[in-house]
Amino acid sequence: MKVAIVDYNSGNISSVINSFKEVAKDKVSIEVTSDIKKIKSSDKVVLPGQGSFKSCVDALKKINGLTETLNEFAIKKKKPLLGICVGLQMFADIGYEETETKGFGWISGKVSKIDNKNGKFKLPHIGWNEINILKDSIIFKGIEKNSHMYFVHSYELIPEDKTVISATTDYSSNIVCSIEKENIFGTQFHPEKSDKMGLKIIDNFINL
Repeated sequence: MKVAIVDYNSGNISSVINSFKEVAKDKVSIEVTSDIKKIKSSDKVVLPGQGSFKSCVDALKKINGLTETLNEFAIKKKKPLLGICVGLQMFADIGYEETETKGFGWISGKVSKIDNKNGKFKLPHIGWNEINILKDSIIFKGIEKNSHMYFVHSYELIPEDKTVISATTDYSSNIVCSIEKENIFGTQFHPEKSDKMGLKIIDNFINL
């Protein structure tokens, strides 16, 4: 089985690569690539994202045919895709970081700045926070309730359809931190930086 980690120059993804390779050992081939043919022929795709919504969308668009290939992979072929951090946020229709920017539109909704309640909550939201698992998601198999995951973000995904939400975290409000819609999965937290529980999520995705 082949898992492609999409490398589109969106910041340092070495920890994503290392953790997937650690979990996969020799059982699964992990390919780090922006090559459209390699992505198309993969069984699963991981879409990381660091930086702003706009910078990630712009970086994807710079690689000819990449956005269309990811659309085909996730929506037409319905193969498993995992978005991490801004990788998840780009599933939305629109994001408001820097300037109004269109996302993939896979999950109806928007990405807005976290309401920090007039400075009561520091932004970005950085560090460990407890997640509240709301539904029996395949990627949370074997994950203890109220596990702690590692976050770094100032913006949150607000989906119109609340049934796609698989977990939230409490930071100024109930922030969506994980979604599942058919073959599309996403985490706002960084599983690759979330110790054993994060590696378990990666393992669950690889073993889907």
